[in-house]
Amino acid sequence: MALSFEIDDGLSSRAALGLIVLQTDETIESEFKWMIDLDDVCLYHSRVPSGEEVTQQTLARMEAEIPRAVDLLPSNAPLCVIGYACTSGSAVIGEEAVAKAITSARPGVATTNPISAAKAALAALGVKRLGFVTPYVADVSLALRDNLEKAGFEISGLSSFEQIEEKVVTRITPQSVLDGIVDVGAGQDCDGVFVSCTNLRVGSIIEEAEKRLSKPVISSNQALAWHMLRLAGINDSITGKGQLLKTPL
Repeated sequence: MALSFEIDDGLSSRAALGLIVLQTDETIESEFKWMIDLDDVCLYHSRVPSGEEVTQQTLARMEAEIPRAVDLLPSNAPLCVIGYACTSGSAVIGEEAVAKAITSARPGVATTNPISAAKAALAALGVKRLGFVTPYVADVSLALRDNLEKAGFEISGLSSFEQIEEKVVTRITPQSVLDGIVDVGAGQDCDGVFVSCTNLRVGSIIEEAEKRLSKPVISSNQALAWHMLRLAGINDSITGKGQLLKTPL
C-alpha cells in the first residue's frame, strides 16, 4: 500500500546557508552550531582540500578547488548565501576571486568570507582602530594586515601565535586566545579587537574579552556567521555570544 504524505519547506524555511570548510578545520562547525541556533535556519557544510601548513602558497592553491566544494553542497537546497570559511585564504586569493569561484558553481547566490565579513562587522560596530590577533606566520599575518589597512582600518597592535601547522592552531587554548586579546586590546588607541582564523577557538571567550576590555571583540567565525545571517535576511538579535550577533548589518 502506498502511503499518503504531505510536504513542507523542509528544514530551511527561513534560510539555507552553505559553508565551505577547510579540510583541516576542526573548529568552525562546532562554533557555527553554537552561534546559529535558530529554528528553520539550516546550515549545509562542504569541505575543500587544504594544506596542513598555512602558507601563502598552500592558501593560493585552494582557489581551484572551491567550485568543486560548492558542487558538493545539496543541489536541491535553496541556498541563499555561501560562505568560504578561510580568512587568510580570502586575503591571499582575493575576495572577488573567491566570490567568482563560488558563483561559477552556484550562480546567483550571495557570497561572503571571513575577511569581507570582518570588515562589514567592524564597520557596523564603529571600530576604526583595531587590535589584531592571529595564529599565523609573519607573511600571512601581514597579508591580512595590508588588506585591513587598505580598507581604511588602523592597526593599533598586531600579535600572533606564529604557528604554521593547523593541528597546532586548533589546539591553542581559549584561555591563551583570551590573554592575547586582552593584551593587544588594552590600549586607549584601540577601539576593538579582531581575532583571525576559523580554526582558533574564540567563540566561548568573546563575551569575557568584551567585558574585560569594554570594547567589541569579533572573531572570524562570529563575523562570518553574522554576515551570512544578515545577507540571508535573518536579523535576529542573538544574545550571549558577543556584541556583533546583536548588531544589524
